[in-house]
Amino acid sequence: MEFGIRTTRVRAFAKINLSLRVFAVRPDGYHELRTVFQSIALHDTLHVRAARGAFAITCNDPACPIDSSNFVSRAAHAVWKAAGRRGSPRDVVVRLQKRIPVAAGLGGGSSDAAAALRAFTRLWKLDRSRLPALAASLGADVPFFLAGGTALGVERGDLLFQLVDRPARWVTLVIPRFGVRTPDAYAWLDRDRAAVNVSHRITRSRQQKAWPTGDCGNDLQPSVARRHPEIARIVAALRRAGAGHALMSGSGSAVFGLFERRSDAARAADVLATDGRRCIVTRTLDRHAFARLAGN
Repeated sequence: MEFGIRTTRVRAFAKINLSLRVFAVRPDGYHELRTVFQSIALHDTLHVRAARGAFAITCNDPACPIDSSNFVSRAAHAVWKAAGRRGSPRDVVVRLQKRIPVAAGLGGGSSDAAAALRAFTRLWKLDRSRLPALAASLGADVPFFLAGGTALGVERGDLLFQLVDRPARWVTLVIPRFGVRTPDAYAWLDRDRAAVNVSHRITRSRQQKAWPTGDCGNDLQPSVARRHPEIARIVAALRRAGAGHALMSGSGSAVFGLFERRSDAARAADVLATDGRRCIVTRTLDRHAFARLAGN
């Protein structure tokens, strides 16, 4: 990018987890996962422009850090180094327009990272074949956001198998006033499993294989809902409103319901927009729409 050239804009789409199974802790400290990711149209936007001086990020959401811990900054450093450049990234400013809620289980940070990788790879002339490895180095969810659509994630969630795209659905997202940190959600699950192991005098390995999900489809949901009962109330309310599938996404705190008609999704949002909750109506995105809109 030369100075004076217009801003480059890239979109970073959110995801929901249509299902999430959590198994044993791996030697690397991550849990073994089996999850189905689904892209949705809700997105952040990264505006990348040339500006002399140190690399910098600005953001419209005060809850989003803009220091070196930000995924966009981490992506910039990864691509800069992979491109063989010395020192720290410079002469670029990124304006991050956040729409994806923070700490909601919608993958906002990981999606921002993937969008930034795509932008910086073009900017600093790095071979796109390097993208998957760079994405995996930044986080377990990041590789999914390179292609989007519907995909099965195994191991840490970063070994991906593209699935046949499901019929488009309207999505009602309900975001409570509180967020949930991903490490907390997994720690609560481990704690609850350990308590069950002690009370029933069964081995940890047997319990992990048999840990029930009921019909919720997200192994983290019962443990998070035990600390935040509002999660279970929102899921139940979405089902009463006619959602064909209602679930906490990822580690929470966002809960989603799937509807065939926009009018039904909007009606559910109107009903649930109480007690300080934020409700968003959006749509699922198939792989082709994701590629077109993300600029892949």
